Amino acid sequence: MTHHTQSANRSFRLQPLAAFTLLEMVIVLGIIALLLGGAVAVVGPKILNSAKYTRVDGDLSAFESSMMTYKILAGTYPTTQQGFEALVNKPTSPPVPRRWEQQLQAVPVDPWNNEYIYRYPGTRDPNRPEIISLGPDGEQGTSDDISNQDAKG
Repeated sequence: MTHHTQSANRSFRLQPLAAFTLLEMVIVLGIIALLLGGAVAVVGPKILNSAKYTRVDGDLSAFESSMMTYKILAGTYPTTQQGFEALVNKPTSPPVPRRWEQQLQAVPVDPWNNEYIYRYPGTRDPNRPEIISLGPDGEQGTSDDISNQDAKG
């Protein structure tokens, strides 16, 4: 009986352990990488596009603040002709501000590398300047244009 028990123990110990081989792990990790790569390819552009719109909203708010500071110092907003340049360099065309401080380092561009458009008076609210991004298509007057005078909603 002792001999039989030893044989049973020995055969039990010689059984291979249930574990993943290195090759199986590499295959599983490869499949996971493919799935993640596909998800990033599908979702990535949407996230990037959303970030660009968020940046435009932030830019418009910052430009409105800069324009308000300009008005407090100069007494009026820059004209359409003076535009954003009036926040970078003191205007020499009328109305020339008596008091002026540089508000921006350069004329701003939107996330799609188009210059923002400045209008005063604005088209919807003539008492405020209108600042417009041409949006992804870069064309003025299309449905993807974004204005600080658009209804928020």
